[in-house]
Amino acid sequence: MVIQTEKSSSAADRQEWKPSVNPWLIAASVMLSTFMVVLDSSVANVALPHIAGNLSASTDESTWVLTSYLVSNGIMLPASGWIARRIGRKRLLMISILMFTAASLLCGMAMTMPMLIVARVLQGIGGGGMQPLAQSILLESFPPHKHGTAMAVYGLGIVVAPVIGPTLGGWITDSYSWRWIFYINLPVGFLALFMANLFIEDPPYLRQKFRGAIDYLGFGLMAIWLGSLQLVLDKGQEADWFGSGWIRWTAAASTIALVGFIVRELKSREPIVQLRILTNRNFCVGTLIAGLYGFTFYGVIAMLPLFLQTVLGYSALDSGLAVSPRGLGSLLSMMLVGVLVNYIDGRILLACGFAIFGYSTLMLSHLNLGISMGSAALPNFINGFAGGFIFVPLTTMSMGLLRKQEIGNASGIYNLMRNIGGSVGIATITAFLVRSSQTHQNYLAANLAAGNPNAMEFLQGMQAKFHAGGASAVSAHQLAMGALYRSVQQQASLLAYADNFQLLGFLAMVCIPPVLFLHSLNHGKRRSSSKREEH
Repeated sequence: MVIQTEKSSSAADRQEWKPSVNPWLIAASVMLSTFMVVLDSSVANVALPHIAGNLSASTDESTWVLTSYLVSNGIMLPASGWIARRIGRKRLLMISILMFTAASLLCGMAMTMPMLIVARVLQGIGGGGMQPLAQSILLESFPPHKHGTAMAVYGLGIVVAPVIGPTLGGWITDSYSWRWIFYINLPVGFLALFMANLFIEDPPYLRQKFRGAIDYLGFGLMAIWLGSLQLVLDKGQEADWFGSGWIRWTAAASTIALVGFIVRELKSREPIVQLRILTNRNFCVGTLIAGLYGFTFYGVIAMLPLFLQTVLGYSALDSGLAVSPRGLGSLLSMMLVGVLVNYIDGRILLACGFAIFGYSTLMLSHLNLGISMGSAALPNFINGFAGGFIFVPLTTMSMGLLRKQEIGNASGIYNLMRNIGGSVGIATITAFLVRSSQTHQNYLAANLAAGNPNAMEFLQGMQAKFHAGGASAVSAHQLAMGALYRSVQQQASLLAYADNFQLLGFLAMVCIPPVLFLHSLNHGKRRSSSKREEH
């Protein structure tokens, strides 16, 4: 009888617990750390050439600055829930912030590429724990009918940071030094650490001692799976994918480790990742949609800056400015959806969000070589506006039917799947871009026969121009042929980018049907019933 009473009171504590401080102070604390982490995952992209030159490294070696961060970050995402149960969520968040901030200092002070890579690994370990921790803290600190508003605040950091990251990174690198893209984390990190210590507290069930044994085998299999997968995705295109022996072996190791990891976690009494939570229909469907959305979202934000810089010749800063309206669109939609999600069925908001996202991505497929910066700004704004209609209801519906003690573990899996979707999306779209460009180039070159009047007219015009500039007849002909070939390459790249944007637009539309399999949360009914109980 006593045991039953204790169990019922414990369950009641989990359901009725409320933080002792205002939840909005908690939201500000976790949003600050989340924004810092997500920003740092994209701010270094435009600085890679400067980093490689300063540290005497090749371009291929400099990409490990990104890869090492993503691998360590990905390994920590699903493990954060287990670690939080063992040492406490607040303590883990503060350790993560401290590690991320200290690693940022080491990144800025790095004198060689190996030093920088080690520091980025430490930074990824610290950053990987913060995203799911922030999400679970917010969902437990706010009542269910305010989860949409809480996720809108959290989404500001997740959605806006990757958009302004390249712009900020380009400006800092051009104006000061690449080292300052890491040093700017120091004041933000210390402020986030101070606020986390002051405002965040653990719920009762996390204050109890957890003495579960460490699942070393499960953690090792997860590390091999994610590390091998990220290596294949990052280096596959350079190594001609499965035409390379080491890519085949690495992919096989990743697959075997994944199967072993799933078997281990399902059989273990204290798994490091509780995969059985996927039996919850909303969470399973929501996680699948999150992976698909990560594929399309990260594919778009990776392709457009490349298009502007490589095809249209924009600088890193101008490219960042051209895509910055996406952040404004996201900001507006987050504020709007934070209110609407409490009154409108989340499935309707999700379907509208994916429809708008798909339409705006298809708009990008109509870009041409004569566009102005404003022509790229409008579809970017609409694309960003769609983000709020997707991120907020998708997160709340995915985790809205879970118990509070399950949210920490669920957040890790959810964020991991979104990141894996993004990694797969970027790798796939990059491969499609190269192959499609080659196909279009072969097709265009086949039409440049001697009998083609347009080609001959262009060639003769360019030859006359170079000859008038002082080149000999032979040199003028060679320069004209080079100009013609560059024009073919540019047109082929343009068509390849258009193909990719079209593909991503259609994939966004494909995300609409799975939305129908989600259960409605009916927070409005819950809120009204809770008010009646109070009266």
